[in-house]
This record gives sequence, structure tokens and C-alpha cells, in this order.
Amino acid sequence: MKTSLAALCAAGVAATAALPAAAQEISDGIVKIGILNDRSGVYADTAGEGSVVAARLAVEDFGETVLGASIEIISADHQNKADIGSNIAREWYDTQNVDAIMDLTTSSVALAVQGLSREKKKITITTGGGSTEIPGAQCSPYGFHWAYDTRALSQGTAGSLVKNGDDSWFFVTADYTFGDSLQGEATKVIEANGGQVSGAVRHPLSTTDYSSYMLQAQSSGAKVVGFANAGLDTANAVKAATEFGLVQSGQKLAALLFTLAEVNGLGIEQAQGLNLTEGWYWDQSDENRAFAERYMAAFGKMPNMIHVGTYSAVLQYLKAIEAAGTDATEPVAAKLHEMPVEDLFAKNGKVQENGRMVYDMYLFEVKTPEESTGPWDLYKEIATVPGDVAYASVEESGCDTSSFPTN
Repeated sequence: MKTSLAALCAAGVAATAALPAAAQEISDGIVKIGILNDRSGVYADTAGEGSVVAARLAVEDFGETVLGASIEIISADHQNKADIGSNIAREWYDTQNVDAIMDLTTSSVALAVQGLSREKKKITITTGGGSTEIPGAQCSPYGFHWAYDTRALSQGTAGSLVKNGDDSWFFVTADYTFGDSLQGEATKVIEANGGQVSGAVRHPLSTTDYSSYMLQAQSSGAKVVGFANAGLDTANAVKAATEFGLVQSGQKLAALLFTLAEVNGLGIEQAQGLNLTEGWYWDQSDENRAFAERYMAAFGKMPNMIHVGTYSAVLQYLKAIEAAGTDATEPVAAKLHEMPVEDLFAKNGKVQENGRMVYDMYLFEVKTPEESTGPWDLYKEIATVPGDVAYASVEESGCDTSSFPTN
């Protein structure tokens, strides 16, 4: 037994010595990234498998290895439930040696997983969840927020519309953390620009009957009906608004989180004229079009800002590991905070001390069928919202960074 044990130890030492020097700085010889999101519910098109495809494209573009170690992407469905998401994250950390978790569609799940990850000193990069609490009051030294948040969406959509005279609003809001945050942030922007909110109604996640909500929105007389929800909830709400003739009666529809995936699913006939904010669109540049072509070949659909935000998050994480010379959480988190973000998703992006990545956002209007030249030609750009306008400062966010480790 002693001889056998010694032989095993010697073999282990020999195997370790055989690894490239850099790979020995990688825990267990592999970098494992978990993409945790909704893969079967109302946000499956918003993120879902599309984020996994984007993550794998990022690994491909990085070169398949980092510091001599291989890179693995795994994924799971959190079913939009914080307890399920937390349990998956814990199992990933405890038994599968996952180094970082990304996407985290659904703010309640994102907040729960970010809290767990702070305890375990693991990195999360949220691209799918939007609550300002993520880089705000519940911030983490190891938590990063990419792609968008509810303040940025509100500045892009509500701020721009109010400045153009659409100054009275009624909200149809998803009754959970994200919806409350989205309506709250939009209300601040509307009132700061001289507008008013005449009322609001809340609906359960994944509801299918919006009749009573549309009647209340219609009778409010508000110039704009704002949908503080996302995914299929927004799509179903827009369908109901069309059926009840809200646009025909003179009201404008504003989707505070609606991405290209849902607009395409809804169809241009019903989505035309809808105002929304995204941080990325496939037809904005040659670089975007080239990536979208690759993504389409891999997945059969065009990417939205959450998909490409996940691509950017994975790529930046791998760059941070390379820059740190290790996948250890503390030095990698330090690099993520200090490194600029410059890729096909974000130009001149910067990461605040609270983990919020700041970059420019864009207000779009969905084209009419006559304006569209073909499938996926759905947006026309109305305005750019600079990053320093779109996102809150660290002081405004409410994040207490005094407890963050110093490097």
C-alpha cells in the first residue's frame, strides 16, 4: 500500500511538472464557465441557448485555451426561480469546480447567485438580469454587471421620449424585482424631465391575459404606455395593446426591455413603431454584421444585446485571467475592474468600482414593414445615449465599496 501510494504521488508530481508553467496557475488545469439562465420560460429567446452559443464563440475567438489551460462552457436552466438558481450555482462551485457564472437572466436569480458567489469568492458577470441592485445596494467585489440595467433602459427610452414631448405615462409592470426596478428607474427619469406618471398596473410573471391591464392603460389617457416587463410578457402585452387599438387611438408604446429576439418573434406588423433601447444591433457596423453572420450560421438567429453582452463578458474574463497570470478570483477581479472594455460589443467601455460596465446605449424604433428590406432588418436608430448619462455613478448606485478587498 505504501509503495502504491508513493507511486501515485510521484505520478501526480510528474503530471504536474509536465504541464506548461502557465497552466499550473490555473486551478484544476481548466477554466470552467457556467452560463445560467432561463432556457424554457418567458426569457428563453431573450437569453437561453443563444447566450451559450455566444459564449462558445468568445472561447473560439480567444483561442480555445488560456495560460495553457483548456476552457469549458457549461449551462443550466434556472427556471426563473432564485432557489433553483442558487442550488445550481452551489452545486457547480462545490462539485464541478466552476470558476465563474454568467448571464443570470432574471434579476431575483442574479441577486441570489451574486450573493452566494460573494460568500464563496467566485466571479459573476450578469448580462441578463437588469436590476440596479446588482451593482447597487447588493453589490459584490466579485460581481460585475454587463449589457444593460434598468436605469440605462429608462434613460434611453423614457428619457428620450419625454424630451420629445411624450410626457405622460402609464405602466404595465411585471410584479417582481426587475419590474419594480424598471418602473422605478423610468419614473425617476420621466419626472426629472418634467413628465408625469398617471398610473400603473402589475401583472404576474408569465401571465397570458392582458385584457384588464390594457383597458386600464387605455382609460388612463396617457400619451405613452410603458411595458416594464420583458421577453414573452412584453410580446404578449404588445399583442394585447394592438388588439385593443391603443396605437390607433393615439397612444405610443414603449418597451423598456425588449430585444431583437422578441421583436422578431412578435413580427414587424405588430411591433412596428415600438420604441426600445439596446446596447448593440447587428446592422450598426461592418464588424457587427460580420459577427452576426457567424452567429446566424451557428444558431440560425440574429443575436441581441444580451447574447453579444455574454460574448463580451466571457472574452473579457479570459483576458483578465491572461493579464492576471492566474484564474484565482482576487487578481482576476482586480483586472476586470481596471481593464478597459474594447470589443465588438462595447467601445471605450469602462468598469466602475462597483462592477458596473459603462458603455453607450441606443434608442431604436421598430421599422414599418415598408421600411424593412428583409428578415431581421427591424430597427432604425433614433438616438445615442452616452454611457455616463445612461448609467449611475458609484455614489448614486448605493454600493458600499469600503468593504471590498484592496489589491
